[in-house]
Amino acid sequence: MTQTTTQDILQHTEAGVCTLTFNRVGKKNSITAAMYAALADALETAAQDDSVRAVVFQGDVTVFSAGNDIGDFLQQPTSTLDSPVYRFLHGIARFPKPLIAAVCGPAVGIGTTMLLHCDLVYAGDNAMFSLPFVNLGLCPEAASSLLLPRLMGHQRAAEALLLGEPFMAEAALEVGLVNRVVPPTECNAIAQAQARKLAAKPLASLVETKRLMKLGQEGQVIERMAEEGASFGRMLREPAAREAFVAFMGKR
Repeated sequence: MTQTTTQDILQHTEAGVCTLTFNRVGKKNSITAAMYAALADALETAAQDDSVRAVVFQGDVTVFSAGNDIGDFLQQPTSTLDSPVYRFLHGIARFPKPLIAAVCGPAVGIGTTMLLHCDLVYAGDNAMFSLPFVNLGLCPEAASSLLLPRLMGHQRAAEALLLGEPFMAEAALEVGLVNRVVPPTECNAIAQAQARKLAAKPLASLVETKRLMKLGQEGQVIERMAEEGASFGRMLREPAAREAFVAFMGKR
């Protein structure tokens, strides 16, 4: 496999833990196609490497991710299931080992929906989660239309997805999206400590326990991702989304 490399995603493996760091703070860690490809490649490699027991996603103490880089996204819209973004989404949905996330500051769009595929999530008390798909004339992605109602209940998921209003770390803790809220300066370290605890355990036991916990869900998740993707692609070409993106770019 050809490994996609970009300085916007840093990869470091130590003591059985592969850490993937969003490293584009000047652009609020907004994600480009090249970053999705690097993340997808890293997950594929980590899944096959028996020395890797767990993967940690982290950003900066001030921002996890502002979601898709809109300029890059408009130049390279998602169109096929082998595109970098879908490779990443399928990668996190099917990843057999524990996935951990450390989230500080804004987590917008995919910055929030990717957490639905993580097994442990630790949030700084400055974390702010946002799902603004409807506001952009689009629909949810990453199977969030399936997983978020299961997690939060229909009404709370509807509030998050239909209104698209941000919610803070304590609200995320209350609905079970995160495991613990901590000071931002401690968040990455706590996620690393938990990952190392997992890495010290038998790999076969970790993998089998996660498989059993998610038994019967993977097919539904992949199917929903495809359904969302078809709707997302269609809506992306419609006037509401084009107007929303033009307005967004104008504000920027």
